[in-house]
Amino acid sequence: MPFANFKVPAGSLDAQQKELLVTRATELYVEVYGERARAATMVLVEEVADGGWGIGGGVLTLAKLRESAQD
Repeated sequence: MPFANFKVPAGSLDAQQKELLVTRATELYVEVYGERARAATMVLVEEVADGGWGIGGGVLTLAKLRESAQD
């Protein structure tokens, strides 16, 4: 079964954006594996608590991500 797991900052996506991730990921698997993959494709959009992850030794927060997006 194809499986995609998206980890995103909690509160960074609304329901419509999450639905778009699920739909597009599913369509990508169908493009690669064929229509038979559609019914078996599982997509998980997992929200990570604010400050619950980091990169390059620094803790990421939603505020920091939004700040860097404005630069």
